[in-house]
Amino acid sequence: MSEILKNLSGQGVAIWLDDISRERLRTGNLEQLIREKNVVGVTSNPTIFANALSKGDAYASQLHDLAVRGVEVGEAVRAITTYDIRWAADVLRPVFDATGGVDGRVSLEVDPRLARETEKTVAEARALWWMVDRPNLFIKIPATVEGLPAITQALSEGISVNVTLIFSLERYRAVMDAWLAGLEAAQAKGLNLASIESVASFFVSRVDTEIDKRLDKVGKPELKGKAGIANARLAYAAYEDVMNSERWQRLRSAGARPQRPLWASTGVKNPDYSDTMYVDQLVAPGTVNTMPEKTLDATADHANVTGDTVRPFYEQAWNTMAALKEAGIDYDDVVKVLEDEGVEKFEASWNELLESVTKNLVP
Repeated sequence: MSEILKNLSGQGVAIWLDDISRERLRTGNLEQLIREKNVVGVTSNPTIFANALSKGDAYASQLHDLAVRGVEVGEAVRAITTYDIRWAADVLRPVFDATGGVDGRVSLEVDPRLARETEKTVAEARALWWMVDRPNLFIKIPATVEGLPAITQALSEGISVNVTLIFSLERYRAVMDAWLAGLEAAQAKGLNLASIESVASFFVSRVDTEIDKRLDKVGKPELKGKAGIANARLAYAAYEDVMNSERWQRLRSAGARPQRPLWASTGVKNPDYSDTMYVDQLVAPGTVNTMPEKTLDATADHANVTGDTVRPFYEQAWNTMAALKEAGIDYDDVVKVLEDEGVEKFEASWNELLESVTKNLVP
């Protein structure tokens, strides 16, 4: 096992794989990554599933059976995705047991077309939670304005939630408020708070991609590649504020566990940047870093893990954000564009998934 990955885990960073496929499961590759790469969790999204179905014949038998049964395409997609998620959850169950339910988790996203509809999101979350029926499941709910009450409701019913598509500090604070409200409602119902886990997926590289384009237009190349990390570091500062609040301390004393910050979108998009920058510059205790396999391999090979690279740099992060503002970068517009694009991209991938399943539902 890579000493770098051991060191990263030792710093309090949970290493998750940002990918899933039936081929990866049936070949034993996921088990291998758990053994050899310190992987302790898996995340999925509509793009990952669309990509998985586009390659090989791993889904052919199930698609045939679904077609013979005359299953409608939406239910067929649920059957296919929940099958993979159950399998991955079972592979990760030893990790779940060994960590007392903190890690060993697998995430499954609600239909992204429901991102602006609270009630339908909650109904879908309940359905997926029931279909997978594994304690180490996370239901992914997007952090849209309409998603916030859905997050609270799901948590209040004992459903563990991975909040996704968080780009802004303001929205992240709203997500943490929704999480706390959900735990408080669960406590009022007498549920076991220790069994309700949550992570908050704060996206990193997409922030740089959008802001770098704008920096080119205003002639400030010296600020490129800094916004994503600065934004994430300030998110961790906001997380620490909540962890120090009386509201959280009351829940913690009742058995609740923290909603860990999860660094998402950690694959580097710009080849001019270090391919591990969103790993070795975001090391902090009690975090999750979910990596595409390419980033995981690069991290294992040559990441520079030197200790906490978040908390000592709060002032630098604030200075970076101030410099971006002075350069004319409209942060509020950036994060709105990113959220809208994020929802649209996942909707497009979901539609691609539906089209692929429709095409292959042949008896």
